[in-house]
Amino acid sequence: MAPGPRRSGRSLVVPALLMCALVALGGTPALSEDGEGPEPSAQVARLLEEASAASQHYEEGRRAASVQQARARRLERLLARERRGIAALHDDLGRIARAQYRSGGDVPLTARMLLSDRPEELMHGQRAVLQADLAVNNAVERSRRAERRLAAGQRTATAAWHSLQARNVRLARLKENIGAKLESARARLQSEADVSASAGQCRGPVRLRQPKFHTTRAWVTPVASYQLSAGFDSAGAHWAHRHTGQDFAVGIGTPVRAAGAGKVVSVSCGGGFGIEVVVRHPGGYYTQYAHLAAAAVDQGEKVAAGRWIGQAGTTGNSTGPHLHFEVRLTPYLGSGIDPVKWFAERGVRL
Repeated sequence: MAPGPRRSGRSLVVPALLMCALVALGGTPALSEDGEGPEPSAQVARLLEEASAASQHYEEGRRAASVQQARARRLERLLARERRGIAALHDDLGRIARAQYRSGGDVPLTARMLLSDRPEELMHGQRAVLQADLAVNNAVERSRRAERRLAAGQRTATAAWHSLQARNVRLARLKENIGAKLESARARLQSEADVSASAGQCRGPVRLRQPKFHTTRAWVTPVASYQLSAGFDSAGAHWAHRHTGQDFAVGIGTPVRAAGAGKVVSVSCGGGFGIEVVVRHPGGYYTQYAHLAAAAVDQGEKVAAGRWIGQAGTTGNSTGPHLHFEVRLTPYLGSGIDPVKWFAERGVRL
């Protein structure tokens, strides 16, 4: 039942209070206190939330840095163009000065009019030259003001870009730190799960802090973010006959949720499915959640759609972390139907 990539789903749900603290780009999520807690299930759940929040915060900062970098480069191009325009206007001023020199130079205008055979044309030409001179001077001043504005904007955008880059480096280190702690907690969680599964004795439900989850749907996917791997009725060396469910490739400790409202009819440890939970739903259907690292419910509990009932793992006959999910007509192996088609009939697309 080795997991293989196929389709990405939605990201993990992050509690509202944690996300509110991360909305502003100016903030940096705080790293939880270090230390090996007594309950790896809760530690993994918390670190998954922190990792998801840190990743989102990092991506927001990365996008903001990209925007600021693009703005700085655009302003730099506009600034270069403005400076080329000013240089061209200076050339125009030079041409006007040379034209004035050729038309009389330093000879006073009154004297040139007295000596000219056509004083009206000379006067008209002089006015045109003065107007052109004034127009070029005004254009140069406007361009200089534009240059100053562009230079200031370019400096601001570049400074913001460098600041965001430095902040993203800090966030990247934070992500790595959380990731290292998460891997350590996952290893502890799976180790304890393997002991329980090998002994065939469940250690009791872990009580995870449940996030607020609101849905108008009667049915939801058993994990929020996933890649589909082995499908129903597929062949493989790890199954005696055919694959009896749908596998969701997820990491160890990923929260597993009830696909719909119902009642837990069994929680067991050991055997090919490792730690597993079976839920009975109205209408005579049953859902099974297998290869768990921990169960978060006990037999007889009622659950709502989306309620966390366990954490994914790789106990039992499993080649890697994933959730093995079945839809059955009875609580027992052998009565399974295709989960993909079953979900599709209920408006849920995997």
